[in-house]
Parts: sequence; C-alpha cells; structure tokens
Amino acid sequence: MNPYFSIVIPLFNKETHIKTTIESALKQSFSDFEIIIVNDGSTDDSLKIAKSIDDLRLTIFSTENKGVSHARNYGVSKAKSEFIAFLDADDLWEINHLENLHKLINNYPGCGLYATAYTKKLNNTYLRSKFNGIPTSLNWSGILDNYFKSSINNTIAWTSAVAIPKKVLLETNGFDESITLGAGEDTDLWIRIALNYPVAFSNIATAVHNLHAFNRLSNSNTNKRTFLNLDKYEEEANKRPYLKKYLDRNRFSIGLQYKLSGNSNQSKDFFKKIAKKNLNWKQKILLSSPMFLLKAYISIQRFLRKIGVKLTPFH
Repeated sequence: MNPYFSIVIPLFNKETHIKTTIESALKQSFSDFEIIIVNDGSTDDSLKIAKSIDDLRLTIFSTENKGVSHARNYGVSKAKSEFIAFLDADDLWEINHLENLHKLINNYPGCGLYATAYTKKLNNTYLRSKFNGIPTSLNWSGILDNYFKSSINNTIAWTSAVAIPKKVLLETNGFDESITLGAGEDTDLWIRIALNYPVAFSNIATAVHNLHAFNRLSNSNTNKRTFLNLDKYEEEANKRPYLKKYLDRNRFSIGLQYKLSGNSNQSKDFFKKIAKKNLNWKQKILLSSPMFLLKAYISIQRFLRKIGVKLTPFH
C-alpha cells in the first residue's frame, strides 16, 4: 500500500541544517509517509549527512544542479502518494504538522492546495505570520473565500507548509523551471492553483521558516535571477481586483530588490505597472525614497527582527 504523504525535500548545500530538517519530518505524529530527497548537485557534505540517516521511509536521488524547481518536480515524479508535502532543506516541522494537513484534507476534500500557518525563525527569535481576514480564534480552519485577498500581507501558501494533490501538480505542470534562484517559482505555482481550485487553510502554525536561508537567498545577485512573469496574469487580474492588488504587491517587492541592487531600469519597469491605490503608505514612501534611506530601513528591519519585532512594508 502506498503511503498517504510523499515528502519532497530539495537539497543543495545545506550541510548545517539537513539533519535537523529530516529529523523533524521523521518525528511526525502522523507517520504514514515517505521522504524523497533530491540532491541537486550539492558540493558540500549535505548528501553524506542525508545518507547517514537510516530509515526505510527515506529515499535519496541525485541530479545535476538544475535548481530548486527541477528538484521539486523530479521529487514529485518519483512520489508514490496522492498528496505531496514539501519541506525545504533548512526548515522545520512541528511534530503535528502532517497531522494538521491530514485533518485539512479530510475536512475539505477536493481542494487544490492545503496550507497551514507558519512561524518565521531568526536565530532564537520566532515571528508569527499574520494573514489578512483570517480568523484569529484558536484552531480555525476552512476554505478561503479569496486566496489573493488573504495573502495581501503575508502569503497564505509557503512551500514548507503546504500539501498539494499530485494530480493537481501534474495538471498545472508543477514549478516553473525557467524561474531561477528562488525568484518566485512558488508564488507562480500558488497563483495558478488558486485561480483554478479551492484552497483550504489552518491557522495552527505547525511549520517553521528558517530566515537564515531567506536572508542568504535575498542577498544573491538580483540581476542574475529570472523572476516570475507577473504580467501573464494581468488579463485575469482585470476581473479580480484582489489578484491585481496581489500582483502589484509582488511587483513592489521585486522592484525594490532591483532598486537596492542598483538596477534602476528594471525597478522602474516593475514600479510603472503598479496601481498606486494598491500600495499602503509605507510602500509609497519606499517607492520614492533615495538609496540611503532604503538601506537605512533594511538595517533597522534586520535589527528589529533580531529582538522579535516584525517591521514590514506590507501592512
């Protein structure tokens, strides 16, 4: 009999984190799963560490370095289960994460995406994500009225906190492998799924997002990254105001990264497509701020995160 979940872990040079990540998956209270690790051409000891863990539920595949989208898609192609749960190689699950997802699937069958709330971890500081219009009552779950409205401030779906039916991943062609260096391949997939399927969400935070990895990724050379194409959803956005707002918030984020990298032409290209009504007052200020003020904001933001205060331009 096939396992209920296939856990797909893409692995590239995460020797410091991969053992703890795998262990958090193996310790799940819901134990009917397989783990598929796709070693994406790691050059450190990541593969060696992963192979040192002895568990019959764990299978490792190695490929050439083709990026995280290819690694995830490859893992999905090897999955035996009907439901795919993703876990990045430096993130963590609470012991009841799969149990939480299992309840969502049982309570709301037929959805294209099942997501749980998540916590962001920076060193020893934990920051709880807040979502637009989601009830804050204890243990709320349900099918979202509007995925894009709920994701305006923090995205409902985050890769290490979702489960997706395998058939939905195949129908939507999975992660877009033309998007490189983590430049929105996940956001692009969430958009495609949310446009065509209902999304179920639990406000119980059972996944932990390690912000160390996030910071390293953000510091990669923006000008070498191929970002998702938000423009291809613009026609649909004309009929869905919250999709347009969601796209514009993402344009703001990408444009800001280009501005900080010194690429004013690319930043202006993203900024000019934004309907200013879709930005809040903080974002409008940052949009027109000179470089020295932007860098000062980033420094303040990083300092506040270290002491547990979340400063963000998104709400």
